[in-house]
Amino acid sequence: MTDDEKKTRHRPSWARLALGAFSGVLAGFVSLCVAELVSAAVRPQASPVVAVGGAAIDRTPAAVKDWAIRHFGTNDKLFLQLGILAMLALFALVLGIVALRFRRTGAAGVLLFGIVGAVSATSRPDSTSLADALPSVVGAIAGAAVLYVLVGRLTRQAPSAEPVGGEPQAPPSGAGWDRRGFVIAATAAAAASAGAGVLGRTLNSASGQNAVASRNKVVLPRPASAAAAVPKGAQLRIPGISPFTTPNSSFYRVDTALVVPKVNAATWQLRIHGTGVRRPVTLSYDDLLRRELIERDITLTCVSNEVGGPYVGNARWIGVRLADVLAECGVRPPSKGGSADQLVARSVDGMTIGSPVEDVMDGRDALLALGMNGEPLPFAHGFPVRMVVPGLYGFVSACKWIKDIELTTFDSYDPYWVKRGWARKAPIKTESRIDTPKPFARPGAGTVMVGGVAWAQHRGIDKVEVRVDDGPWREARLAAEDTRDTWRQWSFPWEATKGGHTLTVRATDRTGRLQTDKRTHTIPDGASGWHSVVVTVD
Repeated sequence: MTDDEKKTRHRPSWARLALGAFSGVLAGFVSLCVAELVSAAVRPQASPVVAVGGAAIDRTPAAVKDWAIRHFGTNDKLFLQLGILAMLALFALVLGIVALRFRRTGAAGVLLFGIVGAVSATSRPDSTSLADALPSVVGAIAGAAVLYVLVGRLTRQAPSAEPVGGEPQAPPSGAGWDRRGFVIAATAAAAASAGAGVLGRTLNSASGQNAVASRNKVVLPRPASAAAAVPKGAQLRIPGISPFTTPNSSFYRVDTALVVPKVNAATWQLRIHGTGVRRPVTLSYDDLLRRELIERDITLTCVSNEVGGPYVGNARWIGVRLADVLAECGVRPPSKGGSADQLVARSVDGMTIGSPVEDVMDGRDALLALGMNGEPLPFAHGFPVRMVVPGLYGFVSACKWIKDIELTTFDSYDPYWVKRGWARKAPIKTESRIDTPKPFARPGAGTVMVGGVAWAQHRGIDKVEVRVDDGPWREARLAAEDTRDTWRQWSFPWEATKGGHTLTVRATDRTGRLQTDKRTHTIPDGASGWHSVVVTVD
């Protein structure tokens, strides 16, 4: 027999290649479903997709993360998970084909993916136990076993075939294979694993029910210091302009949590300790509810917000003054002889966020927030407790699901985002945005109402100006100001003429600082530049 004849004799048919690929994908499905079930006994964050996704986020360059947020918005995590699943499916497909000739090697490849998942799970910042590796390991073992069995039904050893390198070899292409056994094994594996996956998902969902129940029981006390009523003129009646108060369901969410933590308020605790803390303390949720609460309207901005971007929103927050809590612990700001200049807040998901102690204790309404727009914090926005600090970008202030506050120094510790190239300190820049007309709109000739919002939290907005094409800057009408910690709406009646036009806006804050026209990216301390929209007047 010639060499070409031997190669042809041992080459799997296209049908068998397809079944081998199917076996690999099914093995991957089994791995994920079994891992989901096991994660219910450990914790949802230990499942392979979540663990690998979290590890990918941790190791992704800041510029890539910023690109993902710009292009996918709050769906960036969904696209990451779908990408991981797609890569897993492709990897499993290749392993299934490889297993047709090298059965043990294919099964070992599934185990390798399990090792990757286990290492990812145990290396996450919120991992506190080697048990986090169990879902990936057990799932991989189940998947490897299924692949080994299925490929065994596709490859019946011919009498003349000899093992090569200790690996059982595929039979000649004309040899028979156990069709009935393959169908039974594949069907059983698919049904059992699907059941395991559904059960695991159900149990993981049930594990958060105690947290949901604890939130449902919360009745926020009447604040000792209520927010003043929003001035009547703060909300302009202009179609298309952002509402003064952003509904919870529309409030932006930018964080690294693939699974939103669901924390039981009944068991939640906050520990405050570190440099300069003379009286360390651990507070419960009820401890905070019993304290004097204040209510304030505060606008938050994400550092990933591009010029004209959507990651800014205004809400009415209720909570405890963070400065008061720190003072009771004996903490003093550096300007008054304190030894710590950085407050590091830690979240239950392992996130660390560093804030300047001086800013937190300078008299602004920095909060340990418990409520948002009249209800307990939504889980996606930090229930049971989060930080809110007016005037600072979220990545240096707005720790959600907070569980620990450590007083330290900027020289001795770099939080999560600083390690990835972002700034240590990041006061919010003076910015403005055109909400209406939208880019590429086609308004009719005549009076067109241009409107939008401007913000410079903790400084306030003093003036907004609009320019049409290269014409002079003309002052817009400002809506009534609520507080200097909130954004401010503005409007400008434009006598539009036919043709293409560019509308540009800029703001000036209460310190006299004019919004810069210099365009910068969001990294390392927030984007800057003037916002413009191009329209065509019919």
